[in-house]
Amino acid sequence: MIRMTLAEIAEITGGRVVNAGPDVAVTGEVEYDSRKVGPGGLFVAFAGEKVDGHDFAGAVIEAGAAGILGTRDTGSPGVVVASPLEALAALARVVLSRLDKLTVVGLTGSSGKTTTKDYIGQLLSRVGPTVAPAGSLNNELGFPYTVLQATTETRFLVLEMGARGVGHIRYLTDIAQPQIGVVLNVGAAHIGEFGSVEGTALAKGELVEALPADGVAVLNADDPLVAAMASRTSARVVLTGESAADVRATGVILDRSGRASYVLHVGDRSGNVGLAVAGRHQVANTLAAAAVALAAGMDFDELTTALSHVGIVSGRRMDVFDRPGGVTVIDDSYNANPSSTEAALRALAAMGEGRRTTAVLGYMAELGEFEVSGHAEVGRLAAELGVDRLIAVAGNARPILDGAAGFTGWPGTAYFAADQAAAIEILQQDLRADDVVLVKGSRYRTWDVADWLRRPEEV
Repeated sequence: MIRMTLAEIAEITGGRVVNAGPDVAVTGEVEYDSRKVGPGGLFVAFAGEKVDGHDFAGAVIEAGAAGILGTRDTGSPGVVVASPLEALAALARVVLSRLDKLTVVGLTGSSGKTTTKDYIGQLLSRVGPTVAPAGSLNNELGFPYTVLQATTETRFLVLEMGARGVGHIRYLTDIAQPQIGVVLNVGAAHIGEFGSVEGTALAKGELVEALPADGVAVLNADDPLVAAMASRTSARVVLTGESAADVRATGVILDRSGRASYVLHVGDRSGNVGLAVAGRHQVANTLAAAAVALAAGMDFDELTTALSHVGIVSGRRMDVFDRPGGVTVIDDSYNANPSSTEAALRALAAMGEGRRTTAVLGYMAELGEFEVSGHAEVGRLAAELGVDRLIAVAGNARPILDGAAGFTGWPGTAYFAADQAAAIEILQQDLRADDVVLVKGSRYRTWDVADWLRRPEEV
């Protein structure tokens, strides 16, 4: 964060300085994890149901923190506020107002947000100092936390925006207005909260509505609900996709490892791109990242080279690795919804051509009334794609197997695992050389399986 005194922080947040002179300055990072606080930092203390951050005040001051931002006086230097979350938002707004050379990029979509954010960060770092931290810091806490990592040297700030309802993205754009906005897709993620994909589109489109007239809206031309958002913004619209688009891919092919190559077209320029990441869906993600890089001033020839070098930064997202014995694992277990699971299954099918394939699929959360049908559709797709073994993990995921069973002629084998330990046991009994295994599920539901597959001693 840029340098601020505790008195400034108190004024911005409506708080009061305690146990310190007003000129004590925060010169380090803002952190809400006490283990990460360093010299000159500001520790934001949240009182949770199980852990109260205020209890770590003494430890973070000993580690060199300049102060504590919390709801009560801990006896340590700091600022007492009514709401640390609202205080972070207020600080973020002021920090951005003082960084007049900064370009803010906002990104949303039903799937692929974090991966594309990572790609954008890697590309923009070639143009200038960029903040685009790993992970999914896209909610009311992670969003301002990311903003506060910007300094006077930062030229690009890449912000991922999540939403579980109408108004959520508008709230985030009120904290940090983007100059470049990207909408990747509209799918069934969080459909239990939105009620329909149209409701999802209404919420996601709040990003382009927030763009200034001299901004840039990057929209997926291949998703009709996203393309239609062009009418909701006064910014310049850049369409990406494989159909009629400003930033377009043609001639897409996949290699044996599921990595795509394509010809990139922008105006009258064209160039070959060979991706180092797996999955047919990465074409759309990298096209969006390319559009942002071009808007930021990257040279076209440099862009085609740079796209071939972008890689996975945030964990458990299409992370492909090989176990001893030739088993290939696709760890896409960070989170799951029907759209992202479809993309992962198609990647499995492409990578597994001529090899035995296994999909370990866990529960997909937040589908509401579409829970049963959403899981069944995923199972049916797995069968259509010819997945050889399908393992559904835990009771809520059982409809996946029902969907697969409903596809006439599927020659594969279905397994129900009561928990992750049972899924590991199934794999352990019959994991063969040259298998390809996909692990996918909503947060935490299949992480143990993916971690077990990473242990070479388990072969």
